Amino acid sequence: MLLQQALDLKTATDFLLWGIVLHLIADWLLQNEAMATHKTSLRHPLAYVHSGIHLIANLILFPPLVALGIAFLHLLIDTRKPLAWWRKKFQQTLEGPMAPHVSIWTDQVAHVAVLATAAWMTVHIL
Repeated sequence: MLLQQALDLKTATDFLLWGIVLHLIADWLLQNEAMATHKTSLRHPLAYVHSGIHLIANLILFPPLVALGIAFLHLLIDTRKPLAWWRKKFQQTLEGPMAPHVSIWTDQVAHVAVLATAAWMTVHIL
């Protein structure tokens, strides 16, 4: 919530914008190859390290319970199981040269949807 006070954030759009910035930093700049390799397994400690990085980043912006929810959902999305179900259910590309792009963007859209929900809740419910 430090960033919220420093920037005087008031709207859900404010929270969403900064949530996306923090997400990109945590998911791309602070994620190493080992985390990227092992984050799909809830049995591997690096999945929790990666999710913990997201928790710390989100605590800068969101109330603690919201930040915890974002980190938990990030962990679940990164297991790929919800996204594999989604891609199959909606018959998205599963094979071929476009499959990795569809997979990456499905993952990122799911994370942004969580952030949008968190941003709305922060302004309108909490």
